[in-house]
Amino acid sequence: MLDINPILLVATLIVFLTLIATLNSWLYNPLFAYMSKRDEDIKKDLEKVGSNDDEINSLNEKAESIITNAKLEASALREKVIADAKELADSKLEAKRAELASQYLEFEQSLAQSKEQLRGELKSQVPLFAEAVKAKFSQI
Repeated sequence: MLDINPILLVATLIVFLTLIATLNSWLYNPLFAYMSKRDEDIKKDLEKVGSNDDEINSLNEKAESIITNAKLEASALREKVIADAKELADSKLEAKRAELASQYLEFEQSLAQSKEQLRGELKSQVPLFAEAVKAKFSQI
């Protein structure tokens, strides 16, 4: 049957314990040290990411405030330019109106002169018309 050999049992136990000690010093301890170092590095990186998020949020807020200020300045500048353009257009419009008014007055004066001239010519030719009308009536 099966016999238990104490020398083999002790030798196997010694080999097993030696293997455990060797694996512990060469494999398990460096592996556990590497894993704990990696966990610490991950925690540090997460903290940095968290602080970077705060920094990114503050930079985004600054950018938004700069954009808002730029929009306000652009709006004010646009309103100023529009007001200046309206003022310039109004001044040109008033100048043109004044020019047209003076041209209209000149036209009215020339029209009045032409009217007086025409009246004078018609008055001077009234006797001729009267004679022509008398001649026509006499023929009828």
